[in-house]
Amino acid sequence: MDKTGERTLAVVSKADKSPEGLLEKVTADDVNIGLGYVCTRNRIGDESYEEARDEETRLFESHHLLSRISKSMVGIPVLAQKLVQIQATIIVKCLPEIVRKINDKLSSNMDDLNKLPQIMTSISEAMTTFMNILGLVKESLRKLLLRGEFDEYPDEMEMHCTARITEMINKYFSDLQSNGSDHSTNNFLVDEIKVLEEAKSIGLPNFLPKTAFHTLLRRKVKDTSMIPFDFVENVWNYIEKIVISVLMKHSDNYPQLLSSTKRAARNLIAKKKQQSLDWANDMVEMEKLTDYTCNPEYTTSWNNLMSYKNEFMDTVNDRPRRDTWKINIEGLGLIDIAHLRGGNSLLHEAFDVKMRITAYWNVVLRRMVDCMALHLVYSVEKLVNGEMENVI
Repeated sequence: MDKTGERTLAVVSKADKSPEGLLEKVTADDVNIGLGYVCTRNRIGDESYEEARDEETRLFESHHLLSRISKSMVGIPVLAQKLVQIQATIIVKCLPEIVRKINDKLSSNMDDLNKLPQIMTSISEAMTTFMNILGLVKESLRKLLLRGEFDEYPDEMEMHCTARITEMINKYFSDLQSNGSDHSTNNFLVDEIKVLEEAKSIGLPNFLPKTAFHTLLRRKVKDTSMIPFDFVENVWNYIEKIVISVLMKHSDNYPQLLSSTKRAARNLIAKKKQQSLDWANDMVEMEKLTDYTCNPEYTTSWNNLMSYKNEFMDTVNDRPRRDTWKINIEGLGLIDIAHLRGGNSLLHEAFDVKMRITAYWNVVLRRMVDCMALHLVYSVEKLVNGEMENVI
């Protein structure tokens, strides 16, 4: 389609059949023929090409009307020359781009060819190549998992491993905090009083039963016990994806290695994951078993929480009608204590055990996060610097 006519060449065939007014038509150009007109005479009967050209030449030289048309617009040779010129113009315009594309494709194919593995003719050559692959894999994993360098994957956020694992640890801590905190303040000290009632024994009054503290502690640990296991699953699944990706990148040219290295890596990571799950289980069971910390922050926090005891007891025992039965305790928020009006013989002990649990639970949370983070770093370091290479 050439709506403007700029790319159109008009050929007037059989000019000898209708010579009248032809000159005016081809010179007036009423229909905008951009590449001009060429008038020709067709071969007649059994004329050869040469005979037809001779007759065409005589026609445009001797005919009283056609001879007046410019010689640059008549004859098959003129048409052929114009077509050659048009073709040459197109070639000049398009050929450099064609050549560039060919060169680019050639260069790309050469790059792909150079990436193909060299033919190995001996065991020593194969072993050298294999050790080189392992070296590249180990260095990439050191960068990604240990040193936090991601120059090999600058735009792939998923491969920025130290940042992603740190985000997982932060979420793990956040999940522990939210799951182990008291979401409701309407039943303040109710559970503690019930536990203390069941922990009664023959003995002196005002002694805080250790069994009551352990019972409440085990409940809180149990409520959060699945979070470490979910964290371990998520982290090792992510590490497995990273390790497989790096292995595939460096073994891509050696299909003989792909399945075996992938299988070896997955088996190793499954073993490491199980070790971490066992570690998490031991950690949870240890927290259930006993209460201990040498962290002085526990005592400081407990003393700070116990400073609200007098205010709490005064509020509970206040006989006159109050506008509000709430008390604001730092770390616990605004607490409704209307259900405790009139007092209870176990309120002192219940408040004490509640504050001890609250202060100690902060220590437990940090310990669960710190221990898991240290275990994870140690496990990944062993994986990268020795175990991965040995198992492959």
